[in-house]
Amino acid sequence: MATIEGRFTDASGIRIAIVVARFNDLVTNKLLSGCLDCLSRHGLDTSEESSQLDIAWVPGSFELSVATQALARTRKYQVIVTLGAVIRGDTPHFDVVVSETSKGIASVSRETGIPVIFGVLTTDSMQQALERAGIKSNLGWNYGLHALEMASLMGKLDEATLTS
Repeated sequence: MATIEGRFTDASGIRIAIVVARFNDLVTNKLLSGCLDCLSRHGLDTSEESSQLDIAWVPGSFELSVATQALARTRKYQVIVTLGAVIRGDTPHFDVVVSETSKGIASVSRETGIPVIFGVLTTDSMQQALERAGIKSNLGWNYGLHALEMASLMGKLDEATLTS
């Protein structure tokens, strides 16, 4: 039995794209900060001149999937992270945005074979979103770890496929 796992320790040679929604930017900027902190502490160059990282901004979470798809089609990235925040309001708009955003992002990953980390908070209130973006803990950090693990794992799966 083979056990194949990704690692977090070495970010050399990994290219990552992050797609961030501007809507609810009080939250998404905090998620981005946590994600970049994690990636940097694990050895990824997050400087302005980085050749390992690209960041794309979109108007809202609904637009995350189309930008993610465009980036995935370039085949330049081992993993893409999506960051957004959809906060429930008084209308069914929340349900539509959450449903279509999650389906769109998942389909990009399935169609391209490139892992896409779903870093879209779906909360009932701004308070809940802020708690998840830094007041209590910053899930952006977790999304960065997920990206590193999946990039590593996909490389190992490629190796395992080639050697079998």
